[in-house]
Amino acid sequence: MKIRIIKYDKKVELEELLEKKLTNIEKVRDTVLKILRDVRKNRDKALFKYTRKFDKFDIDSTNIRISGEDIKRAYNDIDPDFLNALKIAKKNIERYHRAQFRQIRREWKVKTEIGTLGEKATPIESIGMYIPKGINGYPSTVLMTSIPAKIAGVNRIVLISAPPISSATIVAADLCSVDEIYRVAGAQGIAALAHGTESIGRVDKIVGPGNVYVTAAKMLVYGIVDIDIPAGPSEVLIIADRTANPEFIAADILSQLEHDQDAQAVLVTDSSEIAEKTMEKIDLQFKSLKNKSTIEKSMKNSAIIIAQNIKECIEFSNRYAPEHLEIMTENPEGILREIKNAGSIFLGNYSPVAAGDYVSGTNHVLPTAGTAKFSSCLSVRDFLKFSGIQNIDREGLKKISNTIDRIATYEGFDAHSTAIRIRYK
Repeated sequence: MKIRIIKYDKKVELEELLEKKLTNIEKVRDTVLKILRDVRKNRDKALFKYTRKFDKFDIDSTNIRISGEDIKRAYNDIDPDFLNALKIAKKNIERYHRAQFRQIRREWKVKTEIGTLGEKATPIESIGMYIPKGINGYPSTVLMTSIPAKIAGVNRIVLISAPPISSATIVAADLCSVDEIYRVAGAQGIAALAHGTESIGRVDKIVGPGNVYVTAAKMLVYGIVDIDIPAGPSEVLIIADRTANPEFIAADILSQLEHDQDAQAVLVTDSSEIAEKTMEKIDLQFKSLKNKSTIEKSMKNSAIIIAQNIKECIEFSNRYAPEHLEIMTENPEGILREIKNAGSIFLGNYSPVAAGDYVSGTNHVLPTAGTAKFSSCLSVRDFLKFSGIQNIDREGLKKISNTIDRIATYEGFDAHSTAIRIRYK
């Protein structure tokens, strides 16, 4: 299986690559809506029913929640070296997000001619994290979702995942002081977090990636609770010039394509030689990989684009708005200044996406399917809400009273005008 090579002047093929879509929720919308309504109405009864049906797990009120004994057993199950790796990753992720938190003005005020105006940041009180089951769980996603929430000051953090929950997921949650862990998943789990049941108290926000049913459920409960960005298939775009290392490019493409069969990797380069050598390295490295079947399928979604110059590479990248952007060029910092749309950006030959996925410290919960044009990576800010503050004095209100009256009268709200005039009777 080969990754297709596209010349930059082949506009139709380029447009096909740009037509990325979030997981199609329309196909599952009615099914998900039925589950959401059922759990909202029948609570635990419906939650247990769907867990038994979809996850083949005999669940009830006695075993839905991970206990202290379960946590002890999880620690005994995992390798000490792996535990140490989690602790190192946790330390780096905490360091990055604490620095991020320090950049946020949690309260500010400004004196004006009418009084004092300002803003204050307050943590969201409770959040729910959805952690996919995967092969062995995703402890890295536990770290990425819980750490910024904890640093922001969220009081209650709840984790749900499909049973049986892996020991690694449980340990990662315990390391991050997650308050509650439940053996539920799917649309029914999202419904429980949004509406609450006898066993699970509702939360104020739901974060974390999931399949099409989870994504649809999150989008359908938005407004009852807040959600993070809808998650689509994983993707990487690599900008490379003649100075790039084809072996590194190939490895980073393959590492992205093993996520799932809908993943996408795009190399855009101004060097035909880099394109050809990268293809050779992909063929060579592919032979020794375990996830061949998944990679072969996701290669169909992927492409190598040969542009005339780096300017065209940057232009395409900004239109594509990748989840992950790697810049492997002679002057990556210079190109960085021209980048407008990207979830997470990796500069140089030694900043692979794999580092950001696990240990470097930046967050790996990122906007996909072109939503980086208007969305950001998960951060401490996602767990804060900001309130405007005003303290207007009597003379200050008087200065703007006529202006308020004119606008309120024009819009047909005479009670608004009265609320001003009554203060000066």
